[in-house]
Amino acid sequence: MQILNCIIRGELDGILVPVPQYPLYSATISLLGGSLVPYYLEETANWGLDIVNLRQSVAQARSQGITVRAMVIINPGNPTGQCLSEANLKEVLQFCYQNNLVLLGDEVYQQNIYQDERPFISARKVLMDMGGNISKELQLVSFHTVSKGYWGECGQRGGYFEMTNIPPKTAEEIYKVTCTSHSPNVPGQIFVRLMVNPPKPGDISYERFVRESKGILESLRRRAQIVTDGFNSCRNVICNFTEGAMYSFPQIRLPPKAIEAAKNAGKVPDVFYCLKLLEATGISTVPGSGFGQKEGVFHLRTTILPAEEDMPAIMASFKKFNDDFMKQYEDYGGYLRM
Repeated sequence: MQILNCIIRGELDGILVPVPQYPLYSATISLLGGSLVPYYLEETANWGLDIVNLRQSVAQARSQGITVRAMVIINPGNPTGQCLSEANLKEVLQFCYQNNLVLLGDEVYQQNIYQDERPFISARKVLMDMGGNISKELQLVSFHTVSKGYWGECGQRGGYFEMTNIPPKTAEEIYKVTCTSHSPNVPGQIFVRLMVNPPKPGDISYERFVRESKGILESLRRRAQIVTDGFNSCRNVICNFTEGAMYSFPQIRLPPKAIEAAKNAGKVPDVFYCLKLLEATGISTVPGSGFGQKEGVFHLRTTILPAEEDMPAIMASFKKFNDDFMKQYEDYGGYLRM
């Protein structure tokens, strides 16, 4: 909020935000009186960024008189759970440099990675490795926190932002604004210090720290696989593997009769589905419409945080509900899972 407050001057200032997106961004941009400029992640490309789509989004915003001033990336993704590739990050950095945009790198799930093929790479590292004028001139603000990931799991609050290539006088003013918050919580400060300066070999707590951290992440990796496999075993459900973060974001291919039933009930189709799921199983999920999605495409977001031993039963309960739901509403001339 502090950084967006510095960037947004009025309703004609636009911020590029990924869709699906963490709703904090749309809410904050609206609160500050700016304009959200959406760019769509490509689900079929494992929620990667399409530079062509980015260019189209900027061009459309400019045609409406909007000055696009910054771009947000969420890496690993929320709610989508993907990790951006190094090649994708280079494209984004070049795009921001060419269009004079500040890049806001939301990297709060960087320690929660569940595969080896696409590790987390920070935007700042890629920028510094690129060298040349871009590494000295592109303005980047990187965000990290203990509130997410395996450190705090939303139970602890503390974080930071790091400014790269921000003019010294501007950074000084931002620091002044930040210092007007006189009541930072002490546990949060302790957690942040531990996150940026964890136990090192030889420290009395190092072996226990490594053992516990490894155990948590290995369990989350197994849970991510259980959830992904569970969703993909269901009729009319497609789910990319959760590469990072804490979430799974499956696409639910709702039959026309279900969409019609939702309309008759006065509900958005994915809200209708999630409410039926909650009523039947007690499983609470968030409709994809809460994060933004392409017209006529429906999702839900769920976490991979329940206890590992409970996950198979949870996914079995979901599968039973989904099978019953599809039998009730499916038009056999419509969607069929092949």
